Amino acid sequence: MTSHFVTGLRCVICNRTYLPEAVYTCPACGEEGILDVLYDYEHVATHLTPATLRERAFDLWRYRELLPIAAEVPRPHLQTGWTPVYNAPRLAVTAGIRELYVKDEGRNPTGSFKDRASAIAVMKACEFGYNAIACASTGNAASSLAGMAAALRLQSYIFVPSRAPEAKVAQLLIYGADVVKVEGSYDEAYDLCTSACEKNGWYNRNCARNAYLIEGKKTAGLEIAEQMAQQLPDWVVFAVGDGCTIAGVWKGLCEMRELGFIERLPRLLGVQAEGASALVQAYERQDAPIAGIAETLADSICVGKPRNWRKALAAIRASNGAMLAVSDGEILIALREMAREAAVFGEPAGAAALAGLKKAVQLGLIEADKCALIANTGNGLKDVQSALRAASSAGERAQYDCSKPAS
Repeated sequence: MTSHFVTGLRCVICNRTYLPEAVYTCPACGEEGILDVLYDYEHVATHLTPATLRERAFDLWRYRELLPIAAEVPRPHLQTGWTPVYNAPRLAVTAGIRELYVKDEGRNPTGSFKDRASAIAVMKACEFGYNAIACASTGNAASSLAGMAAALRLQSYIFVPSRAPEAKVAQLLIYGADVVKVEGSYDEAYDLCTSACEKNGWYNRNCARNAYLIEGKKTAGLEIAEQMAQQLPDWVVFAVGDGCTIAGVWKGLCEMRELGFIERLPRLLGVQAEGASALVQAYERQDAPIAGIAETLADSICVGKPRNWRKALAAIRASNGAMLAVSDGEILIALREMAREAAVFGEPAGAAALAGLKKAVQLGLIEADKCALIANTGNGLKDVQSALRAASSAGERAQYDCSKPAS
């Protein structure tokens, strides 16, 4: 049982195709064999049109023909998707670019972009008959899964590095998730979660292994195309961790061109933190990423072993785009600038997109006369300590000392 618009799953390595069932990666290629969901676009085009969209609610389900979900599967009741896009002229000046828009994913139900994927995850779990679902996460995927699982009364098991921000762990606990804190990295949590899913028969929400989840992430690309159709940006900028997000956004943009909603495609800029830049290095070497230790305050992109690198790098290259890395210091500056010049309070990974855009303009990768859209991928309240660091100059620290009680 799946959407009748879906025709199968295809391996990104060997191109073998499989039925759209509960398979994670290509049986022939193993863990590296990430799958892609295939659609009958001619069939989709007879149902998904400008006229039908005018009659639909403003959430990710407005694109139901491009989602791998059977019509009879229950949906989470939470308002997910159709996040706002703001024109930010003052921030454009700060970034050194003619025109700049901010898509604020912090407006999703649990405060991050990851709600898009988790909504699909819990529905596929129900469709395949699971009553428990699990994921490894640096924070946002975890809290989004816990919230979406609560909406459909699924039990969730979450594996997080012990360094995950307290606010994100609080979300997990309040939604009723079983939380396993791992004394190690995200990559170690990922491996432990995968083993636990296989042992206990839980549905695996990890986006790099589960082809269906990118279909949730691509809805941001579908929305950007629809929301910005009259002033489509020259560049779309996202922070990158595992690679799933930017790959999904590109797929959504491509589908909207395929269906005639836009006439051209923007270029992609993928941004990583310098301390977690395996994909940037792979892009520059034109080779596979080399796994290493990741270290950055932008916990949402703190990934040392990016597992969806093939799709991510293919998207960057197909768009004639670019990748670069920024320092934690540049991220903190951008966090403050995004809040003060666009009134969007983001977490560090969201601010990384702005930091990357600024750097790309300074390096001449993006011309100053272009239009760009950056995505704030999570609400700033998820990492208050980083926000306080970003806000604080020496004088401001003297005025607001967190260690002292209010008078």
